[in-house]
Amino acid sequence: MANINDIAKRAGVSVSTVSRVLNHNPYVSEEKRAAVQRVIDELDYTPNRLAVDLIRQETRTIGVIMPYNNNQAFDQLLHGVLNRSVEHDYSVMVLPTKYDPAKELRSLDRLKNKQLDGIILTSRSNAWDAIVPYFKYGAIVACEYTDHPEIGCAYMDRYASFVDAFRLLKEKGHTRVAFTTARGEESNSTRLTFKAYEHIFGELSPAYHISDCYSMEDGVRAAKQLLHAKLRPTAIYANGDEVATGIFQYARSIQLEVPEDLAIIGQENQPVGIGLGLSTVDHQLVKVGEQAFDLIVEKSRDKIEIPYRIVLRQSI
Repeated sequence: MANINDIAKRAGVSVSTVSRVLNHNPYVSEEKRAAVQRVIDELDYTPNRLAVDLIRQETRTIGVIMPYNNNQAFDQLLHGVLNRSVEHDYSVMVLPTKYDPAKELRSLDRLKNKQLDGIILTSRSNAWDAIVPYFKYGAIVACEYTDHPEIGCAYMDRYASFVDAFRLLKEKGHTRVAFTTARGEESNSTRLTFKAYEHIFGELSPAYHISDCYSMEDGVRAAKQLLHAKLRPTAIYANGDEVATGIFQYARSIQLEVPEDLAIIGQENQPVGIGLGLSTVDHQLVKVGEQAFDLIVEKSRDKIEIPYRIVLRQSI
């Protein structure tokens, strides 16, 4: 099998020139570059990418830690990362954890082992004290705000968005308001939702919160429970537009009119919600993913806030 010494000898150039061509170094004359490329083609030479990565001290591969791959919010974050990776010719390694702290740390070990140039944390299960030490091995960017100076972040103000959504429902005259979440109170997002609800409406009745909601089917399940409660809510804030769609479908199936009998607001501005005219809180997660990628590539520790927006449609 040919090596770069063979290529250099046949092309009549130095080994360092061959190395520069293989690494796309601009400081090579076109004549020498063409000669080297011609020999590479003749010998059908394929460089050892691991060796090249070690020489360059970069892999051009980014890891994305995400708990689930069937969640629309994480899908949008990943979509943003992939948008940028194609533009910049990077590979992306998806590292699902199911919120397992040990699995999350094993994923971070890939930085330590030089398998990745950086890692984007879409969500985390470990405390920052366990995560921050890994920054010395490569860039780490979070998709939530952190004041740790070692960690860059691209984030949106989730708490403010939850407060605004609940305030909107209150201004529309609703006092019996329920909501759904993906996880229970172990989730920071869920805790912020509780805090926002209590800020606007006061103490939450346990009957007005349904967890483990990810899909339309979960929305139907939540609606069956909420809409047959003794004191039926007049508005529901769903943690995703697919969940909101399930709620909408079930409400219509029992002859409730939206928004006259039940106001519905979802999250993330998904096509299914757009088609049904559902109001939504758009956290612009694709933009968050794009910005997170840019921070990784730039090795930046900046804190970049992406604005959310509330999109009003017929369901409120």
